[in-house]
Amino acid sequence: MPFAAALSEHPVAAQATGEVIGQVAETLGGERPDLAVLFVTPPHVGSMAEIQSTVVELLAPGHLIGATAVAVLGGAREVEERPAVSLWAATGLGPVTPVRLEVLELPSGTVISGFPRDGGPTDQAVEDQLGPATEPRVLLLLSDPFTFPSGAFLTHLEGRVPPVQVIGGLASAAAGPGGNRLTLDEGLHTDGAVGVLLPPGVAVSTVVSQGCRPVGQPYTVTRAEGHLLQELGGRPALTRLQELVTALSLEDRELLTRGVHLGRVIDEHKLDFERGDFLIRGVLGADPDSGALAVGDELETGATVQFQVRDAVSADDDLRAMLAGREADAALVFTCNGRGQGLFGTPDHDASVVSELTGSPALAGMFCAGELGPVGGRTFLHGYTASMALFVRQP
Repeated sequence: MPFAAALSEHPVAAQATGEVIGQVAETLGGERPDLAVLFVTPPHVGSMAEIQSTVVELLAPGHLIGATAVAVLGGAREVEERPAVSLWAATGLGPVTPVRLEVLELPSGTVISGFPRDGGPTDQAVEDQLGPATEPRVLLLLSDPFTFPSGAFLTHLEGRVPPVQVIGGLASAAAGPGGNRLTLDEGLHTDGAVGVLLPPGVAVSTVVSQGCRPVGQPYTVTRAEGHLLQELGGRPALTRLQELVTALSLEDRELLTRGVHLGRVIDEHKLDFERGDFLIRGVLGADPDSGALAVGDELETGATVQFQVRDAVSADDDLRAMLAGREADAALVFTCNGRGQGLFGTPDHDASVVSELTGSPALAGMFCAGELGPVGGRTFLHGYTASMALFVRQP
């Protein structure tokens, strides 16, 4: 079996680490993995250095990345508000490229350092095995929300040749800077980001479930300035929202009172829009005097948008729709810390649905303070989503 995953809820970190390493090593048949990914909940943050060093010593992965999170996934289970260690490993990937990203404050401005210029190998030995970097690459990325500008980094990657697709999430075990832990091989960090570039040709697909349902009709943005959405279809944006409210069912009106969302169409060449065609952003406020709405995105005149609602049923439907017909031998899942039992009312929702629909026997992941994943061919920083990397066995 080229993939393995294990979960332990033992309250003693050393015992939990031994359990997950033992299960992963047994599944892999003693073969050394090319990559291991580690997720640890807050009760074990103080033991992260020991957990990390034990995984490196006993499992001996080619590379290890990891992060601390408020909750973790393992198999079909999610562990919230309890001690847990989740470990995932893969063989047969080929040489992966470690990436350590830091933010540097220079006289010329803020710079993100550490990413290979061409998105390719960082050393000659790896380049000799892979050849020049000409194919699209997938970057698994774990970042700290307080010290690393994930959105700005994704913007920096746009237009790179070869293209780089990012999947991952923001560490969520802390409420302020310095509280999270990120691991890269033997290094333990409290800032920046860590990740690995997968070799070209690795059979991995990315899925982002944004958990929303469009309501009403699409509108063209006829006036906007930065994050202020001023007009939709020639009328004040707030007026359009009020018109929508009066036309909705009582159930959907109730959903709007819990939070209004706006979907921006990614591919304007499409004629009809459905799930997966929108980038979802929250409506943050309204100005009754001007009729403008404040949106968590910068909108341009001419863009197509549609209001959206989100609830447990919509989120479940969207996840199942995005995974329909997909199979996987392994999965890494990065789900929002606003989902889980708080949204669905029952435990293990995302983990169990991904396990059930993909048939993946090796699933691990974490609850994130923001999720990274592609929509419409571009990678974005999301909220309230489930972003997934699905792997299949190489032929």
